[in-house]
Amino acid sequence: MKEKSKLRTVLISLNRYLILFLSMSFVLTCCMMLFLNVLSSQLNLTFTRENIEFAAEFTFGNVIFLSVLFTAIDFIRRKITFDRPVKRITQAAQQMMLGDFSVRIKPIVPLDGDDRFNEIIHCFNKVAQELSANQTLHSDFIANVSHELKTPLSVMQNYATILQQPDLSQAERIQYAKEITSASRRLSSLVTNILKLNKLENQQIFPVKEEFNLSEQLCECLLAFEDTWEKNSIDIQTDIDDEILITADKELLSIIWNNLLSNAFKFTGSGGTVYVSLKKENGKVTVCVADTGCGIPKETGKRIFEKFYQGDTSRATQGNGLGLALVKRIIDITGSSISVESELGKGSKFTVTMRGI
Repeated sequence: MKEKSKLRTVLISLNRYLILFLSMSFVLTCCMMLFLNVLSSQLNLTFTRENIEFAAEFTFGNVIFLSVLFTAIDFIRRKITFDRPVKRITQAAQQMMLGDFSVRIKPIVPLDGDDRFNEIIHCFNKVAQELSANQTLHSDFIANVSHELKTPLSVMQNYATILQQPDLSQAERIQYAKEITSASRRLSSLVTNILKLNKLENQQIFPVKEEFNLSEQLCECLLAFEDTWEKNSIDIQTDIDDEILITADKELLSIIWNNLLSNAFKFTGSGGTVYVSLKKENGKVTVCVADTGCGIPKETGKRIFEKFYQGDTSRATQGNGLGLALVKRIIDITGSSISVESELGKGSKFTVTMRGI
């Protein structure tokens, strides 16, 4: 392959030389003939055969010398201004083809003022940076998915093995069956959320706008957690205005409310309070979900919308770290906004703002 490349380079160089040689031969010959013709007519000179042969030989020698000189100059110029940048870009592209996305190309200093290669290099480095970031996210995503799938599967496998023991009481069998059901639900929820998030990130889900009563939807979502707040003796406070109508994707918004409420109840201890409000002012609709739970540390607050990130690992078994990632993606798609206020040990407050009808 290298020999073919070298042979091709030699042939290209020879072709360039021949073109330059023939061009210069034609131009210089014409110029010389014109010069001799004018000289002879103006001065009434008669050139002998020897003089003509000498002039022809001198002209031919000049043509050879000048064509070689200009070919060498052109070769050096192309080597510096064209071949070297192309070689660097090609080598970097070959590294990327082998999976090395850390490769970067240093900008060149153009001798002729042509900065187009630097534009190509800038675009190449940008693509390499994006591919490197995507590769890291992809690797982290695979690792996190594997871990999240493994946990409920291990729980189901362990309890299924225990259920095979003949000396278990009926109460124990029921308890272990409940644990298997709980783990299977978590696994199903994980797979569902992964599919939803994948479709949202790949823009395979498009908002279907319709007019509906947001007040009723918010109340329905809240009532779905009635068993949870009664079981944990959590106080519910609401300030929901009636008949707040909006035009948006009803199904996507329900995902937001369910995830925010789920987190509020998950991180609020027994005897705590969950507060839900809905207001409409100046054409803007604001939904607030607050709790008196454990709160979010500052370093955790910067990453809560990342996939699989769970700041409180003590409650990791109650979720899969995809809820807020889904919320953030839907917020972006619908053109809404979300803000977080939290104080460690005192609770958190999520505020969603969207356009009214």
